[in-house]
Amino acid sequence: MPKTYTRLDLSEAVYREVGLSRNESAELVESILRHVSDALVRGETVKISSFGTFVVREKGARMGRNPKTGEEVPIEPRRVLVFRPSHILKDRVNGGKAEAPESQREDAV
Repeated sequence: MPKTYTRLDLSEAVYREVGLSRNESAELVESILRHVSDALVRGETVKISSFGTFVVREKGARMGRNPKTGEEVPIEPRRVLVFRPSHILKDRVNGGKAEAPESQREDAV
């Protein structure tokens, strides 16, 4: 079974790669996640270049059906969170070697 990547794992990665203390790394990860979630609660779109886009969508009320009984059940209007991965992330997940656009690479002049 694949490993689940956690906040602690993110904090450890920041600690190793950036050189902040473990506490500072954990605070940085928490701050980023808080900013992203606060923006989503406000209904804003969060786009992380070369990674993907988080969008809050409004779904209207509708009639659904209980799959066990077949009984019709009203479904209330709600907000749902949708993640659309970038083509770069999709390519990486599928084994491709996609690179960031020229303007976003560190070696770009």
